[in-house]
Amino acid sequence: MGGPPDPEDAPDPHQVPADERAELERLAVDLVEETGALIREERPDGLGVAHTKSSDLDVVTEMDTRAEALLRDRLAAARPEDGVLGEEGGHGAGSTGLTWVLDPIDGTVNYLYDLPSYAVSVAVVLGDPTTPSAWTPVAGAVINPRTDEVFHAHSGGGARVTGRGTTRSLAVGNQARLESALLATGFSYDRAVRRGQAAVVSDLLPRVRDVRRMGAAALDLCHVAAGRVDGYWESGLQPWDLAAGWLVVTEAGGVVTGPGGSGPPSGDLVLAANAILHPLLSDEIDRLSARP
Repeated sequence: MGGPPDPEDAPDPHQVPADERAELERLAVDLVEETGALIREERPDGLGVAHTKSSDLDVVTEMDTRAEALLRDRLAAARPEDGVLGEEGGHGAGSTGLTWVLDPIDGTVNYLYDLPSYAVSVAVVLGDPTTPSAWTPVAGAVINPRTDEVFHAHSGGGARVTGRGTTRSLAVGNQARLESALLATGFSYDRAVRRGQAAVVSDLLPRVRDVRRMGAAALDLCHVAAGRVDGYWESGLQPWDLAAGWLVVTEAGGVVTGPGGSGPPSGDLVLAANAILHPLLSDEIDRLSARP
């Protein structure tokens, strides 16, 4: 499968036996399906903001915390020796070298407004997900509860989407020209950072097919894997935003890197595309982001 070279300090996911990787994928699918049903079916009519985090734009609802509590409860029963890192509940180390990385609602602002583009993202990774370049995903799943599509993969096993009673394999698109590429991106919760990101989009937009901003990073990555968009870039993401989607894209034949078109994705940059388009998009994003 495609993907960036592993940095020397990132563990090899194939240290985990193939049958266990497949079992972990099945568990990730079960977890996102149950949690997706919770946030869809029990969304309060008067849902509001419970509190904010990094800025006034970075909102948390009561369902974010309920959903993560459900995920943690299920993992405590099924995999008590593994670590857990959740967006809302912090990091607890385990003894197996595996850590579950949880985003109970990716796209919380969409969820708050009842826009049908939000997700539950669950991945299990090898290594320490709180240390850049020191971890790699082993298995994962992402669900859009409003479409009931589940994107899922395990390392070395290919990527699939399950929905409406069928499962099919995923493959990234074959777009080779930047000017014909449909791209997706996202913006920081920091208003000052957004100014620079807007400048990048403003320059790029007239030179590509179009740019989408859908508001859920995990789904954006899965849309690259499904060939629904040709490329995606975003900075400021956390491990829970990208872990499952990174794996799904890679297993669908795509390339996911950080800045410079090499090395693993990180908070500095996540850039995903097919192997031909990736270096073209990477060069553009690096050039535009470096401008004063």
